[in-house]
Formats: sequence, C-alpha cells, structure tokens
Amino acid sequence: MDAIINTVTDRSFQIALLVSLAAIATVFTVLEPLLVKDKLKERMKSVGSYRDTLRKQQRELLAKKKNASLRTTSPQGAIKEVVESLKLLEVFDADSARKKLMMAGYRGQGPVFTFMAARLGLPFVMAIVVGVYVYLLGGFELDSFGRLLATLGGFLGGFYLPNIYISNAVSKRQQKVQSAWPDALDLLLICVESGMSIEAAFQKVGDEVGPNCPELAEELGLTTAELSYLQERKQAYVNLAERTGLDSVKGVVTALVQSEKYGTPLGQSLRVMAKESRDLRMQEAEKKAAALPPKLTVPMIGFFLPVLFAVILGPAIMSVMGLEG
Repeated sequence: MDAIINTVTDRSFQIALLVSLAAIATVFTVLEPLLVKDKLKERMKSVGSYRDTLRKQQRELLAKKKNASLRTTSPQGAIKEVVESLKLLEVFDADSARKKLMMAGYRGQGPVFTFMAARLGLPFVMAIVVGVYVYLLGGFELDSFGRLLATLGGFLGGFYLPNIYISNAVSKRQQKVQSAWPDALDLLLICVESGMSIEAAFQKVGDEVGPNCPELAEELGLTTAELSYLQERKQAYVNLAERTGLDSVKGVVTALVQSEKYGTPLGQSLRVMAKESRDLRMQEAEKKAAALPPKLTVPMIGFFLPVLFAVILGPAIMSVMGLEG
C-alpha cells in the first residue's frame, strides 16, 4: 500500500499521467469524427421498434378488451430486484422521473429502474472515491474535519448527479427541437394544405428534418405510430407535448386537438404558430447576442489586458532597467 501511495503521489508519475491523458485526448479528438455513427438511422430504428411494440399491444387490447399501457416491458436482473425490494419507485417519485427521462429521450421502464438505482448507488460510490482520495492519497492537505466534510460533499454530489445529468440532457434536447421546430411547422403547413393526412404529414416532415434534427424526427415518428394504433388520437398529441416539454409544441398540440374535435381549419393556426416560433427563435438569438458583451468583460480584464500591458510597457521597462544597469 505504501508503494502504491508513493507511486501515485510522485510528481514524475503525475506529470507522466497527465501527458498520457493529453495524448489520448488528442488522438481521440482527431479520430472522433471518423467514429461517429449515423444517429438518424439509430433513432429511426428505435421508432420502428416502438411502432412494432404498439402494434402488438393494440392487438392484445382488442383481444382482451382491457386497458393496457403503451409500455409494458420491465427490466430484469439485479437492478429490478434492488429497486423493487427497497421501493425506490415510491421514494423517489417514479412518475416525475419517468416524465423527465422521456423528455431526455429515454423511454420505457428500463431507464427508470436504472435511474433509481443510480440515485441509490452513486452517493456511496462518490463518497468512497472522495474518501480514498482525501484519506489515503492525502489530497488537498486537509485536516480531519475537512476530510470528513469533503467525503460528505462527495456523498451529496453523488445524490444530485443523476438529476443534474438528466436535466442537462433535457435542456440540450429541447434546444435542438426548438431550433428545428419552426421549419418543421412550415413543412407541416405545406403538407396539410396540399391535402395530406396528418399522419402522412408527420411522417413526411420527420423524413425531411431527420438529417438536421434526429430528435425531432424521432418524436414525429413516435407520434405517427401512436396516431395509427392508439384508440384516442388526442392522446398521441398529448404524448408529443409531454415528451418535448416545449410551449410552442403544446400550442400546436392544442390546435391539432381542436381541429380533431371541432373540425376547425388547421392551416391558419399552423401558419400563425410557425411565425410565432420563428419570432421566438430570433428573440433567443438576439438575447444571446445582447448578453455577449457583459460575458466578455471578465475574460478581457483577466486575460487580454495584462497581455496588452505587457506588450506595450514591456519594452519601455526593459529599456529603463537596461539604462539603470
């Protein structure tokens, strides 16, 4: 153990490790574009699998004449046993977690059980990692109370880390969907006014926006599948709004539901909402542009000005020091 600690704390070993990590990161950065897979094909494959699942469940529903859930599959193995034995689905509010996971692109019961297991296990993992670092490796040069606080901080960080990861994934996914939504509405308006059904319009729009925004194409594909196999078409629209969590999508869903229920014209509503979505996207871009100068103030003061002063005053200072010498 002493040899391992001495090796890890050795300055030469740490420098060699950092250099190795930097070299690996450089090689990965160069080769990463060559290893990127076609996300659109993977998401479309997921949509096809989801469509087959809906078809099978709809047939079972018609045969048994009972209400059935759209997602009846459940995970198997140790994770399921641990989550069910400790009743984590009730402790951590499984319904709220399921909605967040759907908004992040994770569907079904499997991600829910994995998320619950992560919320249970990560605090202890983080506490052990931080404890080993501060107690055995002597990190941060803290006293006993400071090491205890660091270990507790690692425990709390591990508890909130799954929520932070999911919230970040939801935010990124919503940004991608929001950026492509106005163009998708324009295409949907063209398809609807040309006489296409709403299912065919969703399918066509999903195929068109897929190369630029696979996330939105996936959502439209799932909506098409649900429109084909759910008993209530309204539920398919509501599911689309819940999966995205965007106000602009909810407005379009409301228009679609009203059109299905009362037979109101859909073209004018889509035209107005497409314009509002474009205006909202432009406002977000203007907001980011307006916030750029204040954000650049601190980097300019901290990094640019010292270098500028050194370049301007350096020769003068050197000449003065040379004269004095």
